[in-house]
Amino acid sequence: MAELVPPHGGGELNALLLPAEQRPAEIARARDLLQVPMSSREVSDVLMLAMGAYTPIDGFMGEADWRGACEDMKLSSGLFWPIPITLSCQRDLAEKIEGGDEVALVDGESGEILALMRVEEIYTPDRKLECEQVYGTVDRDHPGVKNVLDQPEFNLAGPVTCLSEGVYPTEYPELYLRPAQSRALFIEKGWSQITAFQTRNPMHRSHEHLVKIAVEVTDGVFIHQVLGKLKPGDIPAKVRTEAIQAMIDNYFVPGTIIQAGYPIEMRYAGPREALFHALIRQNFGCSHLIVGRDHAGVGNYYGPFDAHQIFDTISPDALVTKPLKIHVTFFCKKCHGMATGKTCPHGESDRINISGTEQREMLSKGLEVPIEFGRPEVVEILRNYYTTLDHSNDRS
Repeated sequence: MAELVPPHGGGELNALLLPAEQRPAEIARARDLLQVPMSSREVSDVLMLAMGAYTPIDGFMGEADWRGACEDMKLSSGLFWPIPITLSCQRDLAEKIEGGDEVALVDGESGEILALMRVEEIYTPDRKLECEQVYGTVDRDHPGVKNVLDQPEFNLAGPVTCLSEGVYPTEYPELYLRPAQSRALFIEKGWSQITAFQTRNPMHRSHEHLVKIAVEVTDGVFIHQVLGKLKPGDIPAKVRTEAIQAMIDNYFVPGTIIQAGYPIEMRYAGPREALFHALIRQNFGCSHLIVGRDHAGVGNYYGPFDAHQIFDTISPDALVTKPLKIHVTFFCKKCHGMATGKTCPHGESDRINISGTEQREMLSKGLEVPIEFGRPEVVEILRNYYTTLDHSNDRS
């Protein structure tokens, strides 16, 4: 029987979603409680708590855990945790809440009641400190920093009981896998060494090469894509899913890949987020995480291999899931195939560097995408999507 890595913290999965039969009564009761609206990132965190992806924590962090996660990447218990999980609140609302009160947590956009929280603490975090420690910058042009600096001044902390998983299970019925489900699937397949590949983009040839390296050294790869809110211009999850599946069906050995998705919202915290992604994948049962060039980065805020190096700075027992560090990948004209900086001896003039940004630009302009960039089956799906966008613009 396959033996998987344990959930983070070494215990059992801690999924906070209330059993289905108990939810209607609790949702009805929640309507009479004080309603706390959440940002899209906070909604994402509630959904991650619901499915057990944030095991073992049981809600939004108090000040000691917030500060520990920011400054030392540890909670007050000593547990490794590289990114704070917090809930912000406007002053006028915070002044109506006392310690011990129960509140309803509501999606600020849809108004859906997603969770109940017993408020144990109300505190004022230092947003600048959080940005400096987690993101390495206080530049508001950084999307993650802007989100933090724009949060209301107070944080609410306490345990959470989740009442919904939002739209994801119905919108992505085959893609949406909870940690308990992915673990069961790995065991069913007899896998014990599983590499996760995080993506918020369709897979181009460099991504394919990264995943094939992982297939060579582990039992299989869990292509795990972001279903939460993305940046403007990113390709929607349903299109991305179809494109990734086309690559799997045509260019991978059957039975070596599982495609799934989860409701996280990217923070673009670069190295810190790479650690966080490994922690989350440990809960999903993955032994390794592919960490390529500028993992979870944005713009030029992080060096290309900062996310590799940060894993060397943490205690060996901080995470069971380990990074599979892979160099920059490219197509080499002399090698006549994909390679990395560690396997190809040829110079820059022989290399075709492949980027998702450049591929999106080609597609948006109706240009041909070279075979070195993307597989034709994948490009066709993406081109159809961009054609739809063009027609939509014509009608507007």
